Amino acid sequence: MSNIFTTPFNRASTASEVIEGVGLSGRRAIVTGANSGIGVETARALAAHGAEVTLAVRRPEAGEQVAAGLREATGNDAIHVARLDVADLDSVRAFTTAWQGPLHILVNNAGIMMPPELERGIGGHEQQFATNYLGHFALSLGLHRALADGDGARLVSVSSAGHLYSPVVFDDIDFRFRPYDALAAYGQSKTAEVLLAVEAQRRWSGDGITANALHPGAVATNLQRHTGGLRTPEPYRKTAEQGAATTVFLAASPLVEGVGGRYFEDVEEAPLVHARPTELGVAGVAPYALDPENAERLWELASGIVR
Repeated sequence: MSNIFTTPFNRASTASEVIEGVGLSGRRAIVTGANSGIGVETARALAAHGAEVTLAVRRPEAGEQVAAGLREATGNDAIHVARLDVADLDSVRAFTTAWQGPLHILVNNAGIMMPPELERGIGGHEQQFATNYLGHFALSLGLHRALADGDGARLVSVSSAGHLYSPVVFDDIDFRFRPYDALAAYGQSKTAEVLLAVEAQRRWSGDGITANALHPGAVATNLQRHTGGLRTPEPYRKTAEQGAATTVFLAASPLVEGVGGRYFEDVEEAPLVHARPTELGVAGVAPYALDPENAERLWELASGIVR
């Protein structure tokens, strides 16, 4: 990756700053997991710039409260709520079947992190892989036609620096042979989310769809409920609005038009690293997360599971 894509922004930039002056009127967006944290701030920024935003959430009653607050804060009444549980294929299929018309922005943001005991989800697969990756893969696949009709649509896969803790272990994705390790399982699911963007870019760029993945940074959210809260030292943390900045940039900035299949952090493309960094505040992207053969293999595997 010799030509790293750089921007005028940095880790302190906020979601509103990275799309200042950008008009999104007429653009339709879906944000999964938009009941709290980074998802809410992503939806807020897109709606504030005129997008029609659907909060795709497990608990619509909570989503309606969030939507009401966002409508008041942004002056945008085109903020909707729809039920979506990415851990449940029937829910994903119901959502994609019900969607009508073009889609311009799909933000795969929902997720779970490090349940202490081995749990199984879609098709008997390890729960983090099933929820974080398989559910969003099925959602993206089900919305492919809507994205293709979006004329320059963006697919944004919210991954994590956690991907540096494990590649996708194709020979034992579901911990049927190796002992369950919550962090390794989380890392594997986050690597899978990067690979989703890599392969979506390869397969769908001809439909005008651009796909990228990102690490939002260390933000205290409900995601850390199994880990006793965020443990990152204060100087290396971000606010939720800062955490949403890279997502919103990839979803809506004209600066990244036509740039796809990449992994971003701190609103810039991340450098390749060949070992997991030990220094705080330094992350990067592992080569295995961008490997086109891994991406194609995972896509084929997932296609057989969700179809």
